[in-house]
Amino acid sequence: MAVIALGADHAGFELKQTLKARLTERGHRVIDFGTHSTESVDYPDFAAAVAGAVQEGGAPRGVLVCGSGIGMAIAANKVAGVRAAVAGDVATARLSRQHNDTNVLAIGARATSGEAAILIVDAWLETPFEGGRHARRVSKLAGLDGARKEKALDAAAR
Repeated sequence: MAVIALGADHAGFELKQTLKARLTERGHRVIDFGTHSTESVDYPDFAAAVAGAVQEGGAPRGVLVCGSGIGMAIAANKVAGVRAAVAGDVATARLSRQHNDTNVLAIGARATSGEAAILIVDAWLETPFEGGRHARRVSKLAGLDGARKEKALDAAAR
């Protein structure tokens, strides 16, 4: 089974706990980056931790949970090499893997039940990347990471 980086903010804490139990039960090794309560926290901190683990290779995939999933996905996508998608249903989760080779999944706890989230994560983990014409597009996404980095370096040098 896989190593999965897992993180949530306060709004996603309870759903994160549900997913953690399910992933562990299925034999995955879960690295829990927090949060560890419903006390208010800032979601970018947890998205950065999970995305960093994926970027550095400590975990090939990550799952993030916040109120909508949107903030976590935006933050995770700021990390080079991370392809995060919000999925509120099984079909979207599968397509994000098949066509986009996503390595981080974001889920909205305020819009997704525990049962639905488990089905979404299971489908996402079980779905392979199709490659083919999609590989060219994913390669172009990786090129955008490099372009963004070069722009930042140029701006810093000025």
